[in-house]
Amino acid sequence: MTQMQSRFSTTCQAQERIVPESSLGELRDSADLTGKPKDLAGRLDDEGYLFIRNGIDPAVTASARHNVFLQLANVDEVEDPDGDTRATGRSNRLKLRPDKGAFWKSVSEQPAMRAVTHGRQLTALLSDIFGEAARPFDFVFLRPGINGRFTNIHCDKPFFSRTTDRVLTCWIALGPVPVERGPLFIVEGSHQWPDVRQSVDGYDVARDKDRMNSVTQHPADLATERNTRLLTADFAPGDLIIFGMYLLHGAFDNHATDNRLRLSCDVRFQPEADPVDPRYFGDDPGGTTGGGYGELNGAKPLTADWHQR
Repeated sequence: MTQMQSRFSTTCQAQERIVPESSLGELRDSADLTGKPKDLAGRLDDEGYLFIRNGIDPAVTASARHNVFLQLANVDEVEDPDGDTRATGRSNRLKLRPDKGAFWKSVSEQPAMRAVTHGRQLTALLSDIFGEAARPFDFVFLRPGINGRFTNIHCDKPFFSRTTDRVLTCWIALGPVPVERGPLFIVEGSHQWPDVRQSVDGYDVARDKDRMNSVTQHPADLATERNTRLLTADFAPGDLIIFGMYLLHGAFDNHATDNRLRLSCDVRFQPEADPVDPRYFGDDPGGTTGGGYGELNGAKPLTADWHQR
């Protein structure tokens, strides 16, 4: 049993329930394939994801993390932005910055964050995978996760495939995200499940409001029923996962007892030649439903009464 496997038995939690070790597995590192475009694309097709350790220079992610936490410290939501940052449980955000969308846009699109999400390192990697020049969405999803936050299982196609099916999601750890802080997990092999594809083809969350994208089953029950696993890892700053629109994924609970935050972001890429969805591109993108950055969970104050991210 590896050290990670032994940690799985006690530290992966979903919706306040420990996930059994039999339902868990480790992500396969594809860092050795960087610089090999055909191998990267082939593994993505086969396994549905690419996990790349140190995919972004940790110094670049450290700068982004510092600047995000500094702005959250300025509204009294975190302490020690230069260290292993903890939530205060308080917030002056809405008092000091009443336009929550404008505030979160300024945090999400600051130059230090853009160096991560729109930098040459990540863009070159996605261009290799597509086999042609790649373009990042301007609208990004920055996610600070306090204790108690999680994400239900879902796939991304209903959100981001309105103008092209050739879209990839890149999830990036901006700081340490051990399993007790609620990292991303993927449902192994789910990108090949015909029923998942059928359920989301033609479905647009902004237009089809009577439909649901999230899987209602508990992640552990889904893994047991489908004879599959939930794959995750202890993430270090700069580690990333890339996956397509059909892969089921979610995030475990942040149940760390030390009140330290998880900080991650996700950005989508598409081939530069494909038509763009104006909701996610431009100087002032409207986002999925038109509310701009104000519609994101990250725009809500980091206080204990907000239980999901």
